[in-house]
Amino acid sequence: MMDTIIRIATNPEVLVAALVSVAVFATILTLLPSTGGPSLRSRMKTVALERDELRARQKARLAAEAERNRGKSLRRQDTSGVRSIVERLDLRRALADEKTTQQLRNAGFRSESAMTRFLFLRFALPFAGAGLVFVWIYFGNGLAAQPTMYKVLACIFAAYGGFYAPVIYVSNAATKRKQSIQLAWPDALDLMLICVESGMSAEAAFRRVADEIGSQSVALAEELVLTMAELSFLPERRQAYENLANRTGLDSVKSVTQALIQAERYGTPIGSALRVMAEESREHRMNEAEKKAAALPPKLTVPMILFFLPVLFVVIMGPAVMSLKGAGFM
Repeated sequence: MMDTIIRIATNPEVLVAALVSVAVFATILTLLPSTGGPSLRSRMKTVALERDELRARQKARLAAEAERNRGKSLRRQDTSGVRSIVERLDLRRALADEKTTQQLRNAGFRSESAMTRFLFLRFALPFAGAGLVFVWIYFGNGLAAQPTMYKVLACIFAAYGGFYAPVIYVSNAATKRKQSIQLAWPDALDLMLICVESGMSAEAAFRRVADEIGSQSVALAEELVLTMAELSFLPERRQAYENLANRTGLDSVKSVTQALIQAERYGTPIGSALRVMAEESREHRMNEAEKKAAALPPKLTVPMILFFLPVLFVVIMGPAVMSLKGAGFM
């Protein structure tokens, strides 16, 4: 047995085959890192291409949403005539300030055309309102029995109402939007906390929360999607968080964005901060509900005096009055 092994081991052909096998194996091991998978440069290129594709899809989706919303709000593209009137009369300096711009953002009207149409409506509606009342008075026999002073005052009030009608509309839209965001914000923080603790990035967490919270608050979902897009496009992520706080105009959202900015700056975990802020948001929402409940009795005092107590007196005193009348005392 040993002789056979020695004879095979000393055979020149076997030695040559063994050496060739070792050489081939060493060559394969040497070339494996470069041929077995993509290099770091190729992987980074793949990631960059995928990021560009995501940005392109996001831009296309936002453009499609803007196209669908065209004609439904102040976000429509203004015509050259409206813009020329606003620029020629310099209505921005006369009728708008930083507070007006912030109010439009809180109402969801962020485009430049929204400001242009807002200024044009504030300029045109007073003339339209006064003109309609003038036609109604002098051609439709309105206020025929009233003196001329009352007719002039009616035209002035119509112009005054037309001047402040866009402001009232934007203010009501901003209030409703804030209420919608405020009610859904604690749930959004809980969802964001789950996403962050599961290992998602900020962009992925915002996207996931926007998809889930859309059924509860469309306004909040829109703001989160816009923030996600700004996180990808803006050079500083801090600016995207600050824009979210400015667009919503809510203190609870501002506190969360400040925590996110600090986490981005110092590299601290934001899970615990989000948990605490979610609890604070829920407590704030509960306090607001309790405040409304506490204000309900004073508001019900006048309706009860006017409507409830007279009916109660009739029910209580009615049988006694009928008994006295039947006994002949009345």
